[in-house]
Amino acid sequence: MATWQQFADSAPDLAARIRARLTATKHHVLGTLRKDGSPRVSGTEVDLTEDGHLRIGSMADALKGKDLKRDGRFALHANPGDGSMDGGDAKLSGVATAVPSGDPEGSDLFELDIREAVLTTVENDELVIRFWTPEGGLREIRRK
Repeated sequence: MATWQQFADSAPDLAARIRARLTATKHHVLGTLRKDGSPRVSGTEVDLTEDGHLRIGSMADALKGKDLKRDGRFALHANPGDGSMDGGDAKLSGVATAVPSGDPEGSDLFELDIREAVLTTVENDELVIRFWTPEGGLREIRRK
């Protein structure tokens, strides 16, 4: 797994394009695993910190926070914005770890370690899938 900074250092162009999708709108979709193993999707906001970490928060006792404390695996799908898909479709997956939030009301804060980053675009009538993993680095698939 990798921090956001490690991902950005390894694949700067892809990281910049995914960052643009994450900062283009405020709300995104987070997938977590319920206690029984079935999926749960929730809205979330992301924060890219100055020290190179990707973080999400959760209100105290929220189900998504409970899910991540029990099983940190996540999928994060960036909001596609106006639906035009300008900039592509960005997704991240990995493992979330709880970190101290410093909030006296007890909200949760999680750092997201990245196992895979994917950006899907359409270029010249081709579907272009760019993906990165810490083990495999940057790869690209093109389909007509």
